[in-house]
Amino acid sequence: MAQAWKCSGLRWSADGPVLRWDGGRRSALTWGKRVAFGVAEGGVRTCVGARGHVCVARAVVSGRSTGARCEECARLDRSHSVAADTFADDPRPYRVYLAWFGPGMTKVGITAHERGSARLLEQGAVCFSWLGTGPLMAARRTEELLRAALSVPDRIPYGAKRAVRSALPASAAERAAEIAGLHARAVALGGWPESLDRAPYEPVDHVGVFGLAGLPAAVGEVRELVAGGAVGGRLVAAAGPDLHLETDGKGVVALDTRLMTGWELVPGDGARNTVPVREFKEEAGVQDGLF
Repeated sequence: MAQAWKCSGLRWSADGPVLRWDGGRRSALTWGKRVAFGVAEGGVRTCVGARGHVCVARAVVSGRSTGARCEECARLDRSHSVAADTFADDPRPYRVYLAWFGPGMTKVGITAHERGSARLLEQGAVCFSWLGTGPLMAARRTEELLRAALSVPDRIPYGAKRAVRSALPASAAERAAEIAGLHARAVALGGWPESLDRAPYEPVDHVGVFGLAGLPAAVGEVRELVAGGAVGGRLVAAAGPDLHLETDGKGVVALDTRLMTGWELVPGDGARNTVPVREFKEEAGVQDGLF
């Protein structure tokens, strides 16, 4: 019987995307690499726990959950996140940013200064620019200022992001045009916290990092993994948690790697794909040769 591995998620390193596995193992992902795995027969998806702690209940979680956590562990994880505003006295400096994911999809957000641009890579930001740096609550107030004054959201759905990746403007200047305009409007606003140091407009483009240039339009996305199911394809791009896999003769399918966590996975030959896929024109069910 093949050894089962448990995925702990996709992370972005200086060299590109890396799949991490329990026990510290890593699988570097490069363009053209064959990605193939199966889900253990008879297996169930169990809660991954929170904040480094295992789920005491070993709760079974939905195959469609991107968090792979039970209600209790999700609550624990959320209570310790920056987004929950429960650590107002966090002494670390934070950065405010504008991130663009496609036409009409720009968001404002914050990230710890020490993380650099990792948060932008994790979110799949096609391009971004810093707005300023300061204490956590000053960064939060700046984020709220832009949301209220410029109607800039702080969240873009992943489905919307992946749907436009194959139809992005050709030039970096075109891709950055929306954040250029919003950056100029933002710095002209009054009411910025005095403790936040404003940053000049300096766009960073991730099309090359993600491999999005010339990306074929995806024909669908994996909805969930199932016991005994298989996934396989040639990696043509990756952005945020998503892998874009070219399947044999059936087009490109997007796989959100967050769906892999909580399952016991085994090596696969990639010959068939037998997991539920949502086609972008019509719904797909569970059957052999979905792609």
